[in-house]
Amino acid sequence: MEKHFGRVFDLLKQNAEPMGIDKEIKQATFRNNQNKAMVNIMFTHAWMVDHIKSFVKSENITPQQYNILRILRGAGEPLSTLQLRERMLDKMSDTSRIVERMVSKNLVQKAISEKDKRMVDVIITPQGAELLENLDRRNEELDAVVNHLSDDELETLNNLLDKLRNNH
Repeated sequence: MEKHFGRVFDLLKQNAEPMGIDKEIKQATFRNNQNKAMVNIMFTHAWMVDHIKSFVKSENITPQQYNILRILRGAGEPLSTLQLRERMLDKMSDTSRIVERMVSKNLVQKAISEKDKRMVDVIITPQGAELLENLDRRNEELDAVVNHLSDDELETLNNLLDKLRNNH
């Protein structure tokens, strides 16, 4: 009997009306749909950043440090702080300061660039790579933020977000 009620509750929860931005922030009206969409995107961004902060907290790093480690691993070669800044999700980050903190944690190291002796390259350390592997094993926790959306919905969402950015 208990299992039955649990299943009913799960079905009700899945079919429940999602809480709209107006209820989330307790704002009954918006200037127009454009204003509502912008507020919704900003609110959703903050909500997702909170999830990422919780995810990386166990490894004692910030979302920006996580982003830099992923960029370095994906590049497969040393990158300058300028190259890192260009690839980062948060373009306003003080990349040099973040890299210095990561050096002190032994997650990355800096070296004089082989290509341009005036530049400093950033290289992921074995400890930084291991930290990423630990987080990779928990990727389903990140995916859970959007896994209630179908593949078609995710594709539509991605296309709409790309279209929004590419308009300006």
